[in-house]
Amino acid sequence: MKGVTRSTRSLVLLAAAGAVLLALVAVLAFRVAQQQAVSATDRAAAQLARDNAGLFASELQKFRLLPLVLAEYPDVRAMLETRDAALVERINARLALMAQRTDAAAIYVLTARGRAIAASNYRLPASFVGQDYGFRPYFQGAIRDGDAELFALGTVSGRPGLYLARRIGDAARPLGVIVVKIEFEGMQAAWAHQQGETLVTDTHGVVIVTSEPGWRFGTVGRLGARDRAAIRATRQYGSLPLAPLPLAIDGAAARMGGETPGSRLATTGLPLAGAQMRVLYPLDPAMRSANANARLASLGALIVIAGALLLLWRARERRLLQIAAQRALEGQVAERTAELRDANAQLVAESAERARADQRYRAAREELAQANRLGSLGQITAGVAHEINQPVAAIRSFAENAQGFLARGDGDKAEENLGRIVDLTQRIGAITAELRNFARRRTPETGPVDVNAAIESTLLLIGDRVRAQGVLLERTGPLRLHVTADRVRLEQILINLIQNALDALAGQEKPVIRITTTCTEARIALTVADNGPGVAPELADQLFMPFVTGRAEGLGLGLPIARNIARDFGGELSLAESPLGGAAFRLELPEAAHG
Repeated sequence: MKGVTRSTRSLVLLAAAGAVLLALVAVLAFRVAQQQAVSATDRAAAQLARDNAGLFASELQKFRLLPLVLAEYPDVRAMLETRDAALVERINARLALMAQRTDAAAIYVLTARGRAIAASNYRLPASFVGQDYGFRPYFQGAIRDGDAELFALGTVSGRPGLYLARRIGDAARPLGVIVVKIEFEGMQAAWAHQQGETLVTDTHGVVIVTSEPGWRFGTVGRLGARDRAAIRATRQYGSLPLAPLPLAIDGAAARMGGETPGSRLATTGLPLAGAQMRVLYPLDPAMRSANANARLASLGALIVIAGALLLLWRARERRLLQIAAQRALEGQVAERTAELRDANAQLVAESAERARADQRYRAAREELAQANRLGSLGQITAGVAHEINQPVAAIRSFAENAQGFLARGDGDKAEENLGRIVDLTQRIGAITAELRNFARRRTPETGPVDVNAAIESTLLLIGDRVRAQGVLLERTGPLRLHVTADRVRLEQILINLIQNALDALAGQEKPVIRITTTCTEARIALTVADNGPGVAPELADQLFMPFVTGRAEGLGLGLPIARNIARDFGGELSLAESPLGGAAFRLELPEAAHG
């Protein structure tokens, strides 16, 4: 009996130890899961902040080119110098067309004293024409520094927007200022469909763009008296109260009101003076998933510990049966055979029962493992358009041919087809990588760029149109050349030139485009020529002026913008004589040192 008592006591102690171990595993599982949830939410918030900041920067970059181009428009200068009524009327119509095609909220021209002389909304009751904007900081900054930007409420329309201003004329004799106003309602609507909240604040901490309409023109923290005085002086936000948002921020943790468990905060800078982007990403979805995983881990630990205790209990039962059988054998020799037969039958039944229990136990564990596998989520990769369909079709054709060769025992032919399949898959990978790189919104970075690689990347993106149009593409000149530029913006110039050539070659018999590279005196020249109808003589001298185009549906801004990009790199884009009889454009860029 003492042995049985000790066995029972040991079993109780093991059960208590198992319970403690289970509690520790559960606590650890929940703690680790919550830490992983916070880390995953931080990553998601940072990624969303990068994506939205890139979209915001891209939108700014697109509109910042407009004042630059319009400031060089000769008719605008002439209007400011002569104040001719017919010229004013023509500029009004041109600004209205530009605002409609570029989605700008308004485009207007101010005199050197700040009064609006022409505007895209000249036909509307709330027209800017005749309004005095001399008190606006963007006008004063543009007159003083050449350009300026300001986010503010419109004094006439009352609608908020970003004002991009550029001086016309030099600092000694300014003629006036061109202003482009852009609004962000479309971007806010797109952000509203994302998980989490996005807000952009100005240098004072005022929310100017946000996915939550009720947060706009609230403040992150309280405004000081000096900030409020500065805002009132410029009427930047009119009479809005600029009340602080009920937002509590502690490092990367943020709570709006009394929400639980709150959100994770990611902050990034923007290419706008004093502006910051903040993303509040909700922690609750990740916490729910983490808690579910922790409960699943705790359940698994419970099953393992319970299984171990069950095995120990069965061992104890077997020990008790052995003791009883031994005492029965010692006490009743005459009944030994019958008792042994009964004991054997009982052991067989118990063995069968144990086998069935073991089978159920293994089935339960397999079901749990299957549930774990089903809990894992796959990632969906998007396709990359028509350019991939042809390699995919070719892969299938080569694979079917390889099956036929293998069936006939022609191993060499099958191996050749498999090698082609490998090449095609590498091409698909190169196409998708280039598409991602070209589409990514980012800040331009000037440095050494491989000219041949830029041409190849450009042809990866528009090669399908070249082939579909039946154009013969020729390449001449050295290949190992490097220029000082930003690769994505260089590809933008090349795409513009090649697409212009393709437009000119529409309907042409035996169309040809020739890309030639040359190197002279630390300058790299890249010429794109075609055998199309060429440039009309009356347009040749004005081709790089805004709104000048030879196509009825063209806007006339592609070549001026391409030339501005080239000049940003310290280069030049010009019209050249085509060796093929059509049109040719010569892009010159400084040669870059390349090790």
